[in-house]
Amino acid sequence: MTIRLGTRRSALAMAQSQQVADRLAAVSGREVVLVPITSEGDVNRASLATLGGRGVFATRLREALLAGECDVLVHSLKDLPTAPAPGLVIAATPQRQDARDVVITRDGTPLAELHGSVGTGSPRRVAQVHEFNPRVRVADLRGNVDSRLGRVRDAELDAVILAAAGLNRLGDADPLGGLHVEPLGLAEWPTAPGQGSLAVEVREGSDLEGVVAALDDADTRTAVDAERAVLAALDGGCAAPVGVHASVTVPTTPPRAAGASRGASGRVGPNTLRIRAIVYSSDGRRRIGEDQTFSLPEAYAQDKGSGNGADAVVGANPISARKAGFDVARRLLDRGAADLVPRESTP
Repeated sequence: MTIRLGTRRSALAMAQSQQVADRLAAVSGREVVLVPITSEGDVNRASLATLGGRGVFATRLREALLAGECDVLVHSLKDLPTAPAPGLVIAATPQRQDARDVVITRDGTPLAELHGSVGTGSPRRVAQVHEFNPRVRVADLRGNVDSRLGRVRDAELDAVILAAAGLNRLGDADPLGGLHVEPLGLAEWPTAPGQGSLAVEVREGSDLEGVVAALDDADTRTAVDAERAVLAALDGGCAAPVGVHASVTVPTTPPRAAGASRGASGRVGPNTLRIRAIVYSSDGRRRIGEDQTFSLPEAYAQDKGSGNGADAVVGANPISARKAGFDVARRLLDRGAADLVPRESTP
C-alpha cells in the first residue's frame, strides 16, 4: 500500500517533493516514499535556450510513471510542456508559493544600479535583465541553487536571479548565508507560467487520482491554467521569453452595475481572473504586453474566493481560465508577438 512518489534528485526537488509526500500521507493514511529519478535536464549541461521546451526536466519522470516505476510525480509546473501527456493527468496543483523572481547579491546593490555581471540561464530573465538594466553583462548559468549562490559568494558573478519559491521551499536548508535578496514585482517583472506552483501527476484512471485531488487548490489551478494557455497559444516553449502572471480575486465592495446581485455565499459579484503577460525580444529592446481581467463562472464564485478586490472586468459573460489565457495570447499575437517568440520544439 506504499505510495511511490517520483521526483528529480536535486535538493530543491527532493525538498518540495517531501512536502507533498507529507501531505499525501496525511490525506491517504498511507506511507509515501520518494523515488529519485535523473532527468535529461539534470545531466545535459547545455544552455536552457538551446534545450528549449522539450520537457527536459519532465520526460524521463513521465516515462517512469507510465512504466510503473512510481505511482505519482511531483514537478515544478513551470518545467512542464503545455501539451498534455498521453495517459497522464495532473491531479493536483497545491497552493502556490511566491511566484516572484529574486536578485541575489553580496552587498544588496539593486539590480537597477548594478554595473557588473548577472547570472541566469533563462531566456526570459535574460531579456528582462537587458530591458531593466542594459549596463550589466548577462552570464549563462546552470546548476543547483547552492552552486549558483556560490558563484555570487565567490565573486565570480555580481548577482544571480532565482525563483523565490525555490528558496522558500528549501526551508531549514536555506543556503543564503548572508547574501542579500531583492524581490522583483510581478507587475513589471512577470515570471514563467506556473512559477511557484507544483504539479502532482498520476496515471490516467489510477485509483490515486481522487486521493491526490485532495491536495488541489482551486485558485492556483485557475491561475496556472490561464498562464499556461497563454504560452500554449503563443506556441512557445518552457524557455520562451514570455512572462505571465495570473491571479484570482473577489470583489470586496458592491459592484456599481445596476441589478448586480449577491452570490449564494454572501459575496458581492463574481470572482475575477487578472492576467498580466509580456513577450520580450531576446535582447530586451522590444516588449509587447497585455493586462486583462475576466469574470469567472458563477459556480466558481460560489465555491471559492479570497482576495483584495477586483479590477474592471472584460466582457459581461463568465469565461474559463484557459479561454481567458487564449484571449490574452490572441491580443498579443495581433500586436506582433509572434515575431518575438521562438517556436515550441516539443512535437
